Amino acid sequence: MITPVHRYRDIERKPEYLQPEKCVPPPSRTSLGTMWFIRDGCGIACAVVTWMLVFYADFVVLLVMLVPSRDYVYSVINGTLFNTLAFFALASHFRAMLTDPGAVPKGNATKEFIESLQLKPGQVVYKCPKCCSIKPDRAHHCSVCKRCIRKMDHHCPWVNNCVGENNQKYFVLFTMYIALISLHALIMVGFHFLYCFEEDWTKCSSFSPPTTVILLILLCFEALLFLIFTSVMFGTQVHSICTDETGIERLKNQKPTWEKISGWEGMKLAFGGAFSLGWFNPFSNLDCKSPAPAEAVAAAPVSEIMTQEEIEQFLARDVAVQMLHE
Repeated sequence: MITPVHRYRDIERKPEYLQPEKCVPPPSRTSLGTMWFIRDGCGIACAVVTWMLVFYADFVVLLVMLVPSRDYVYSVINGTLFNTLAFFALASHFRAMLTDPGAVPKGNATKEFIESLQLKPGQVVYKCPKCCSIKPDRAHHCSVCKRCIRKMDHHCPWVNNCVGENNQKYFVLFTMYIALISLHALIMVGFHFLYCFEEDWTKCSSFSPPTTVILLILLCFEALLFLIFTSVMFGTQVHSICTDETGIERLKNQKPTWEKISGWEGMKLAFGGAFSLGWFNPFSNLDCKSPAPAEAVAAAPVSEIMTQEEIEQFLARDVAVQMLHE
């Protein structure tokens, strides 16, 4: 077992941990603005592809199936429903992508900030050596976002962001609305095929019969694929919320050291209050989050720019330190 002294000495022997510029105090929020966006090439490409696939589905639904239809009421009802669901899906995707998932302030593991925590004897705290941040309980470091994320479930390239404490609602809504428009598209494709088999193929679409068949088959394949994928993701996320256990914690088989808020209370916490239509609104803000108590903050109780003398002084305060497993 590694003792606190060995832990500090291991850090001291690694040159990369001795660069003080890595643990400078974080800049103020006013100088950076409030917009959150991850500059990851793969994630940006996946996000663009997601929007293009939704636009393709909308193109086929409107111009191939609904506009040529002779049933005006059928076209208006299904066109309005599909486009409303598609709009909410893209809005949820936009919010999930541009909402801070719960990033821990970067570079706040300085000597001054650690001393301001007024640590009690025997208190266990953690520090992330990768982003020099005081690491709260249940936070995990994301190698793509390059930040520690509170209650991180996973990093999703399709939304180019982590799914964490602050944006899980929008991710759940995104998967739900994509599953709904996929199911709706599959039903309309089935009815349209039946209609075209009964009627002349040249009259059931404004495109040529071969083009119509290809467009419908591609939409059917896309809708079926995303219906399965997003339904599974939706169920997984709801299960994580109801059991108060993130995907990472489940994969690690991590024993809970926190007071679980599960079931319906977990849903209310994740979606920002008691059940209402606001649960399904991607434009509503989450204002019901309660900050974690000071005792729950977990980060290694020392900045890597401390000298050996300061380390020994800190050890004299009898603060327990545990090895990071990430």
